[in-house]
This record gives sequence, structure tokens and C-alpha cells, in this order.
Amino acid sequence: MALSETDRQLLTRCLTKQPKAWEDFVDRYLGLIVHVINHAAQSRSVRISPPDREDLAADVLVQLVRDDFLVLRNFRGESSLAAYLTVIARRVVVAKLLKRVAEPTLGHAAEQHAGNGHASEDWLQNRDEVERLLSELEQSEAQLVKLYHLEGKTYAEISSATGMAENSIGPSLSRAREKLRRAAVKH
Repeated sequence: MALSETDRQLLTRCLTKQPKAWEDFVDRYLGLIVHVINHAAQSRSVRISPPDREDLAADVLVQLVRDDFLVLRNFRGESSLAAYLTVIARRVVVAKLLKRVAEPTLGHAAEQHAGNGHASEDWLQNRDEVERLLSELEQSEAQLVKLYHLEGKTYAEISSATGMAENSIGPSLSRAREKLRRAAVKH
């Protein structure tokens, strides 16, 4: 199916940065993006929470606007815009889900070590490593990481405990995890 006139106009409005164009785009296609997220997670047997779903949707939308809408500018109109966006969203989501599965959280790593035959020695070494890495973070970032990954708190519970807006927790955690990765590589 080719590009519809409605989508052609919407795409033109977005690429020329007309007022409310992006909001209209998001209103029209967010449901499709969420459907792709749910399907990708389910087909890979990955459980995602509502905040995870929101983070993944934001990742897809960021990909669409990155480099002055480069992904949308590359759309040739040979299919429906929905089909094109489905492919883009699936690529972004699958990459993020695979990265998430490949990089176990701090709490998950601790659980893995607690279950093996050298539990106390491995756990102490890993606990020291976790504490060292957490010391590389600002206090508020370390608190977020501990609450989410070590205590298993939800975004809502973290928001209540810290007073941080619930929609700020995901991005803050992402930045903290990136700092942790850099600190782990550095040492």
C-alpha cells in the first residue's frame, strides 16, 4: 500500500516543522509504536513494565527526530508510513531489548552469584565492586540505582521515596547506568 494523502501531508508538516505537526504525528502513531513494543517484548519473552514501555516508546520517537528527522526524510513513500514506522520501531525496540537482556542489572547479577557454590565469596567481591562503582555516581544517582536495581522498587515507589517526578526516573537511571558502564570499563 502506498503512502496515503493524509500521511503525506503529516510527513510534510513534520519535515517543515510546522506548528503542532509533531504532536499530531505522535497522536497518530504512538499507539502503533506501543503495539510494536508489546509484540517485540512478548515474542522474545521479555517482561516490560509500563515505565519500560514508556522509555522504549521515547527511544523510538527520539530515533525519529534525531538528526533533523533523518529517518523520516529517508522514507521513500513506497509503502504506507505505518509499515515503515513499524520496521523502524521494531529495530529500535529489539536492539534495546537485546541490550537489556545482555546486560544484567546489578540486582540480577547479585542473585546469580548468590545461587552458585561460591555464594559468599563471589557475593562479597561483587558487593565491593558494586559499592565501588556506585561511589563513582552522585549521591542522588546512586540512590536511584540502589532503589531500582537492588531493592526492586517501581518508578512510582521511587518517586514517592525521593520526590522526583516519575517521568524523570527512567532518563536519570539511563544516565546513571551509562556512568556505571564507563566506570566499569575504566577500572
